[in-house]
Amino acid sequence: MKLHAAIMALATLAALSSISVTSYSFVPSTRNTFTATPMTSPRSSSMITMKDDSSPSFSLGSIFGKTSDSAPSFRGSVNLEPHPSERDHINPLNLLTPPSATRRAATVATEEGEALPVHSDVVSGVLPNGLSYVILPNRSPPGRFEAHLQVFSGSADELEPQQGIAHLTEHVAYMGSRKRERLFGTGSQTNAYTDFHHTVFYAACPTNTPRGNTPMLPMALDALVDVMEARVEPSRLEKERAAVLSEMTMVNTIEYRVECQILSTLHRENRLAKRFPIGKESLIRSWTQDDVKTWHRTHYRPDNVLLYIVGDLDPASAEKVIAEKFGKISAEKQASEIRIPELKAEASNLADAVMSGTVKSGLSWHYPPVRHDWCVSPGKLGELEGMEKPIDYDIHLQESYPLDEKVDFLSTEEVAPGKKIRPHIFRHELLQAFSLHLFAKRPVEPITDLPSFRRSLARRVALAALQIRLNVGGRSDDPAFTFVEFNQLDSAREGCAVNSLDMTAEPHRWKEAICKSLSEIRKLGIYGVTPGEMERYASALMTDAEQLAAQGDRISHGDQLAYLMETVANGHTFMSPEQSYYMTAKALSSLTLEEVNEAAKELCSHVTGLKEGSDGAEGPLIAVACSPKTPDSSGPEYCDEESLVKTIYEACQIEVEPVEDVQVPHTLVSEEVLKEALEANPPEWQGGSFTDGTPNTPADKLTRPFTLRRLGNGIRVGIAQNPAESQRGHLRLVAPGGREAEKKLGFKSGSMAVGARAMQEGGAFGPWSREQVELFCVDHLLMVEINCNEESLTIDFVFPTTNVGNVGFGDNVELGITGTEAVLQVVREVIAGFHWEEDALGRSKQSYRSAHESLNKSLEGKSTEMIMAAMTDNDDRYLSIDVDTVNAVTLEDAKNAVMSQLHPSNLEISVAGDFQVNETLEMILKYIGTIPADANSEYTVDEQSGPLVGAVPALPQPGRHLDLELEDSDPRAVAYVSGAAPNLWGYLADGTTVKDRVLAADKKASDYDKQRRNHPLFANAALALVSEIANRRLFSTVRERKQLTYDANFSLTGFERLMGGYFLVTVTASKEKAQQALDACKETLDALRKSNPITPDNLESAKRKYSFAVFFYVSPVISLLISATLTCARNTHF
Repeated sequence: MKLHAAIMALATLAALSSISVTSYSFVPSTRNTFTATPMTSPRSSSMITMKDDSSPSFSLGSIFGKTSDSAPSFRGSVNLEPHPSERDHINPLNLLTPPSATRRAATVATEEGEALPVHSDVVSGVLPNGLSYVILPNRSPPGRFEAHLQVFSGSADELEPQQGIAHLTEHVAYMGSRKRERLFGTGSQTNAYTDFHHTVFYAACPTNTPRGNTPMLPMALDALVDVMEARVEPSRLEKERAAVLSEMTMVNTIEYRVECQILSTLHRENRLAKRFPIGKESLIRSWTQDDVKTWHRTHYRPDNVLLYIVGDLDPASAEKVIAEKFGKISAEKQASEIRIPELKAEASNLADAVMSGTVKSGLSWHYPPVRHDWCVSPGKLGELEGMEKPIDYDIHLQESYPLDEKVDFLSTEEVAPGKKIRPHIFRHELLQAFSLHLFAKRPVEPITDLPSFRRSLARRVALAALQIRLNVGGRSDDPAFTFVEFNQLDSAREGCAVNSLDMTAEPHRWKEAICKSLSEIRKLGIYGVTPGEMERYASALMTDAEQLAAQGDRISHGDQLAYLMETVANGHTFMSPEQSYYMTAKALSSLTLEEVNEAAKELCSHVTGLKEGSDGAEGPLIAVACSPKTPDSSGPEYCDEESLVKTIYEACQIEVEPVEDVQVPHTLVSEEVLKEALEANPPEWQGGSFTDGTPNTPADKLTRPFTLRRLGNGIRVGIAQNPAESQRGHLRLVAPGGREAEKKLGFKSGSMAVGARAMQEGGAFGPWSREQVELFCVDHLLMVEINCNEESLTIDFVFPTTNVGNVGFGDNVELGITGTEAVLQVVREVIAGFHWEEDALGRSKQSYRSAHESLNKSLEGKSTEMIMAAMTDNDDRYLSIDVDTVNAVTLEDAKNAVMSQLHPSNLEISVAGDFQVNETLEMILKYIGTIPADANSEYTVDEQSGPLVGAVPALPQPGRHLDLELEDSDPRAVAYVSGAAPNLWGYLADGTTVKDRVLAADKKASDYDKQRRNHPLFANAALALVSEIANRRLFSTVRERKQLTYDANFSLTGFERLMGGYFLVTVTASKEKAQQALDACKETLDALRKSNPITPDNLESAKRKYSFAVFFYVSPVISLLISATLTCARNTHF
């Protein structure tokens, strides 16, 4: 492909026209802002964290300038004064110490028990100036590395006149780095983010430059050193001030506002409630260079940072580069450049207070400087409160300050002696559903030895049991809640472990939902888990550890680094996957039901303790309810603090009974049933045949890189071995058609999508109930997701390829079937044995109703819906399904629509994973090949002929400008430029292709060029490069040069089967600048076609990012002009 091809691909995007942010799927997410994998990742919120896309044992005596006696002095001059925050502190490396012969082995015993082994490849140390570093060699992917510089200061460290300055300084320090700019065009990615407890800068780079093969670690560290020595230039300050103010508008969604309300209540007793990273607008507008530089020089010191490097590097060489680059920086020199004396003195006072009893000084230097109202087992509270020392300084911001938000004072209500609830209600007109967020805060328990590791595994078993009860057993014919999750996670950003219940429900059923969810928690806390649950989830933990160990050094740099940072922050021992597997097997082999039930009791103690006469946790239970604003305070949907506290307390007085074990099948398809199927429908393989010139494939041979065949019943199969994820596999069942077929075949509008969701909500097969099938999937670690979009019905499975559902451990283990066999059994039953249930349809319809109503209260959702309606002439296949349409769908409608697509001749199965291809093909032949060829033929529509998927609607001409006003309490604005584009493979709505357009414009194309452009991935590569180039141009023009926005983004829908597609440019800005930002985006796209076309450098830089091995040449031929539909959407400020 030549440069001209990229230009022509851009032309094709705009000259023919329509849009969508994604392929629309309006099924609500099954996760919310507090969801994370149990016990493995921090509970965090990307909405609160300000992330900017730019793209012998050691004892540290002081974090603020004091070094060891043997270390060289960095003062250098008597004129360099001590840093204002010079204080002793906890070693930020926690359990990671510099390499030495005395590093403990895996079997060293401690006073409490066997110590956990430390990852043997980790190298850590401290420079004489106090800078700490950690290096982890990792070779996935090979030839790359990541360097993350963590500054132990975030928004929680800000003084009253500095609210938001940590985030602004992050912008100025990294965006203003000229050495960072040297990484551009090398295939590197840079980024930075600010949170309560830290600011992090990172660079992900190739180990060597693409040209010249020069090592890139020195270049990456130069950029991070530049951050430590930021110049704070006036022009950069103004650019980043504008970007931050735009970002402030962008993030202020209703979800962000809910998150702020939750965190303000959860942390009312400490600084986090008043120190959100985004800061205060009035302060951001007022700061000068000296303000920013004062913050920077106070906190960006070598003894207040930790450098992580993970990747395909030699640790010894990396240590030399670290010393060379960072060794020259000193805390004293930083202190000498602080420009505002009064802030310098106040920083010293805050440093005194930080050392007087915060979790930062008492538990981990990675934590924010806060205290917590703990909710812990009786007798432990006094011990924890003893950590704190009385001080005069108001470090926890309990007094009132001029810039505080004007909110009602939060009170804690004692509902019974020793039983406290802290309630808060947030009401807003943009909220659609009721949600409850129930919290208890506990200290993080460092996992450093076998006993603490066993306790952590016991908690994970108990949490898994409760979550499955809530998800499986808690769903009835008419469930009280629409989403529920219970978890406890260690959170370094908050400096505590947060036990949380997050639940959503229809507003008029909030009391019922609270009672149901709290009853399930109390059952676990009082009666514990059943023997069957213990066996099930302990086995799942073992399988998970085995798969991680098998992954070995193929775990990505990013995943390794995230785990390393969180582990070090919380004081846990960082183990290798193999060490973790060994210790998991050792711990689980002797873990008892009593230990798990003790963990369950502790996890639920803040809820079980609310029952009269019971001994529960000491400390407050925190309850935040969010509900739609309603003028009627007498209706069932109305909730205030008093009624919320009363409902929670009364729910905890209800008597509960223990759950009983459910009989879970070890196999869904018995040998007898399978034998009958083999006799009735003998399976066979047929070769693959193609109409696009691809050679036919044999029925009896494996081919590379994948094998394509057809079963005798008509189902097409593609299979490939891929060991990238050890012991894991992925399978996708596709029925082309989707909502396109829904309309083409005359089914009731919405029936295909609602039916697909009903399948997800159901799951009864053959003799097995939904609950049994779901627990079968849990036992065999199967993840299933069913979706219907504009062009297909897809069912995705993720599964283990090893034996799962095992019983016992070690020599006494009884192996179950493999995950591969289990998933193929589920696929068979979905096609040939699925039971349709009214209650599943009801849950599906409720999901779609809630999604549509929420969309109409979302600025981004409603505006993109309006664009799609205009561009498709209100074609309902591309729009959300409204409430009336959802209500009209019957079970028969949903069943007929979906099952009409599940005829074997219409199905494709693609499977890839870490398995033996021949073995998997044998199982596919046995389970899928025995499905009758006429299965589901009774649902086939008589008129069904020809392709079910056509083209996107023609774009109305001429283009239009649309405006939308949406009621909101806060002003926000978003603008769009949208138009037609090719689909993922380069096909346009009129049937022509990107290849056709390029060849028509390039009259001098050689035979080689023509052959190359015929490659199936040619257009896909070209469109990816165009997207990257367009995004870079938008950033440099709209953000950098014109300072109108924080972010402008170019995206493509990427339809796979529909001919044609849409592009969308999204730009957020203040309401006053929305039209200017919109015009700037339009000008940028137009310039790409005319005055400032794509250059060879643009193209090479984009190619390095995607690592495409495609060749281009420069051509000046540009014949098509942009003709885009423009849409501007705004909030109205009341």
